[in-house]
Amino acid sequence: MPVLDMHRDEQNLTLTMVASFDAPPERVWQVWEDPRQLERWWGPPTWPATFDTHDFRVGGRSAYYMTGPDGTKAHGWWQFTAIEAPARLAFDDGFADENGAPAPSPDPTHATVTLEADGAGRTRMTVVSQFGSLDHLQTMAKMGMEEGLRLAAGQIDGVLA
Repeated sequence: MPVLDMHRDEQNLTLTMVASFDAPPERVWQVWEDPRQLERWWGPPTWPATFDTHDFRVGGRSAYYMTGPDGTKAHGWWQFTAIEAPARLAFDDGFADENGAPAPSPDPTHATVTLEADGAGRTRMTVVSQFGSLDHLQTMAKMGMEEGLRLAAGQIDGVLA
């Protein structure tokens, strides 16, 4: 399992996931940059993602939905705030309605992804999600965000192969 650590910090309103992959940062970067690769891992295995748009540039937006086992669709969006290939990206992440418009609640989170070479041909990926309030962090935890991230990241090795 590539996930090394998952840590919820309620004082700093963050959820941090650390994972390691047997590929250089330039290759791991591609699983974020390419929407077809992103679709192969974003979301837990039982809720695969489909990206309708993926404008991978600062200020660009992505619109996607995840489809549950019963056909239910959960829509989301990203807006990129930083892209520094192949080391760092950051984006706001929120829920959307079926037309892709941002949902009024819950508030978006802000995610920062860093990719670091470990010197042995592997990449350490750290994803920090920042929440606006303790209530929001706890709500997302109750919705299964931690396990969802763990399961999603667990699919990246298959994409890299």
